[in-house]
Amino acid sequence: MASVLVLGSGVIGTSIAYYAAKAGHQVTVVDRQPGPALETSFANAGEVSPGYSSPWAGPGVPVKAIQWMLMKHSPLVIWPLLDPAMWRWGLRMLANCTEKAYALNKSRMVPIAEYSRDCLKALRAETGIAYDDRAMGTLQLFRTQKQVDGTAKDIEVLKQYGVPYEVLDPAGFVKVEPALRLTRDKFVGALRLPGDETGDCQLFTTRLADMAKALGVRFHFGTRIDGIEHDGRQVTGVRTSAGTLVADRYVAALGSFTPQMVRPLGLRLPVYPIKGYSITVPITDPAGAPESTVMDETHKVAVTRLGDRIRVGGTAEIAGYSLALREPRRETLTHVVTDLFPTGGDVSKASFWCGLRPMTPDGTPLVGPTSVPNLLLATGHGTLGWTMAAGTGRVIADLISGRQPEISLDGLTLSRYR
Repeated sequence: MASVLVLGSGVIGTSIAYYAAKAGHQVTVVDRQPGPALETSFANAGEVSPGYSSPWAGPGVPVKAIQWMLMKHSPLVIWPLLDPAMWRWGLRMLANCTEKAYALNKSRMVPIAEYSRDCLKALRAETGIAYDDRAMGTLQLFRTQKQVDGTAKDIEVLKQYGVPYEVLDPAGFVKVEPALRLTRDKFVGALRLPGDETGDCQLFTTRLADMAKALGVRFHFGTRIDGIEHDGRQVTGVRTSAGTLVADRYVAALGSFTPQMVRPLGLRLPVYPIKGYSITVPITDPAGAPESTVMDETHKVAVTRLGDRIRVGGTAEIAGYSLALREPRRETLTHVVTDLFPTGGDVSKASFWCGLRPMTPDGTPLVGPTSVPNLLLATGHGTLGWTMAAGTGRVIADLISGRQPEISLDGLTLSRYR
């Protein structure tokens, strides 16, 4: 069995560590934070949503982007920077805004998302891991008939991949989400994906890290990664604030920071940070709160019940690596949750957070081998890191073990950009 060094202890890195240790490997994880899941995995929207595994780049998106930026509560904000990587990424994304590219990218994303949900279910059944999880589906709410009509193409794709769905009128969506009875007149209909799940990603990752430790995984928290050493052919070690760490196989799972780390190896990753925001609201009226996840299609904001809290997540801000908490983003999230569930929670006591989603221009993650023989990638999951985490962990563990993964890696590896 191999010694494995995983760079990053977010939900992706921790999942890899768990599955690799379960396969019998000697695993070490290194992360600059004092514990697992304290960056992008910390306070995301909470959705495990294979049904929403779609690339952002698609037909009509450039026009929609202009319309969004003119909205008061915009789902998209761009801060133009003198950053060549931002502009290269943006141009590549625009090149993917075609029917053909959308269909291809979706066909690559759905299998790993569906596989990951199955892996998560199996993990839950095997270990009993609990993380404020619910398996009650996702409800996408439409404020206009035009939005309802626009779901036709999405429904075609759902049928193609065998994803269960329901088209609901107001009476139908109130049966699923009773608290919407107070605001049902604001919406004309909904699309429900009953196979989707929800859960607290940070809680899941923390508990999975404990399970990984019980399997022998060593975590080096509070440890800065300074660089990757190589001999021109393969990785020979990783320089850290705790000294140089050496292993047989290395896995780069550093989210948006992966490109800088692997660049000295001659690898160019088209991954760029897209900032997302969330607020976490204590529930004051359980009957007035969501049962599962409700997505406001107009504002692209998800409202999710996590135990005794409501997590409200969304917006896409292209602003480089800035982690500035901008008040207008909080106002958008507050507007959506109070517009949908006015009695559900106390927004005056909400905590405010942001994280950097590692996005590829085609929406598909980078999972699998590279041209460096002993280096594997697990990054670029964008908004779907929580959705794809368990499947990514299992795939990487299989590759380390020399086993054929249970899903095809075609279109998931860095080779698609050559």
